[in-house]
Amino acid sequence: MEIYVVENGDSVDTIALQEAISPESVIYANQLVYPYELAVGQALLLQKGKNHANRTATVNGYAYPFIKEWTLAETLPYLTSLSVFSYGFTAEGTLLAPALDDVWMIERAQAADVMSVLTLTPFGADGNFNNRLIHSVVNHEAYTDRLIYELLGVMEEKGFGAVDIDFEYILAEDRDAFTSFVQKMRSAMNASGYLLSVALAPKTSADQKGLLYEGKDYRALGEAADSVLLMTYEWGYTYGPPMGVAPVNKVRQVVDYAVTEIPPEKIDLGIPNYGYDWPLPYERGVTKAKTIGNVEAVRIAIENGAAIQFDETAQSPYFHYISDGVEHEVWFEDVRSLRAKFGLIQEYGLRGAGYWQIMQFFRANWMLLADMFYIL
Repeated sequence: MEIYVVENGDSVDTIALQEAISPESVIYANQLVYPYELAVGQALLLQKGKNHANRTATVNGYAYPFIKEWTLAETLPYLTSLSVFSYGFTAEGTLLAPALDDVWMIERAQAADVMSVLTLTPFGADGNFNNRLIHSVVNHEAYTDRLIYELLGVMEEKGFGAVDIDFEYILAEDRDAFTSFVQKMRSAMNASGYLLSVALAPKTSADQKGLLYEGKDYRALGEAADSVLLMTYEWGYTYGPPMGVAPVNKVRQVVDYAVTEIPPEKIDLGIPNYGYDWPLPYERGVTKAKTIGNVEAVRIAIENGAAIQFDETAQSPYFHYISDGVEHEVWFEDVRSLRAKFGLIQEYGLRGAGYWQIMQFFRANWMLLADMFYIL
């Protein structure tokens, strides 16, 4: 695979002729829409050249039960595991299933030889992470035992192969109790033939301050779990100022620290499969960005005649456009930004990649991933 960046005057036909490939292959790989317009600065994945894979990698994708059947079917061939998002629990450790049926996802995954993962999250009644739920369960042995017992029952019943602990905003005072909780959970899971992973906020030092970081001990959790996911995304987020969702320079800082605490072969690098569209000017506490897909981002640029630019430091694409008199700034992922992140997996010898999330299909991403790795 090769990457081509669109210039003024380019068309699908001229690029295909120049690169000695079929126009249909360009259209297919990049999900172009008739009449196949392009944006200046758009990065296209071209199906040419040799395969670059020289090592294996695991690939996980998170999905809600309302994922489109077509999207899941197209994505499963590129996955090692599928994380169903998500199961919750009460303050007393009673397991709560998703509101929507997830059995059909698990059956599709099994048919594709992809392991299903039960994602466990401490969501409160308001739909947000609730650290009081965490505090209650990790500090009461009876509640922990109940949760483990009910998890094991559901995993056997539905055919899950692993559980993923995605607890965020853990209180600093619960740091050690949470580690003990993970240790006990893994012991019970492994004894029944299941694996356990834990999601880690993107820390750059052991003593990093902030509610997102203080409750997670990288070294201890790396020892306690079978594998970990570095949540290396959301630098650019819904209520924050416009910037890349996962600037590679920021991601590298997290990986630099993580590999000093956790064996690289236990680490999955978090990959965002989305972007954000901010109305300008940005005003903290007021401005709210819209979440968009990566293919959708390019369509917005095309429809508004915007040229796509590329931040070399962040290794992230972005552009500006005006709609109804309002200026917008868009940051998203393309094959250049993804290649940079995949390069970190290779450079540091990480286990693989974990995608948040796979709800929108981005074919070029998966084709590039399969070009750079042999997916387990």
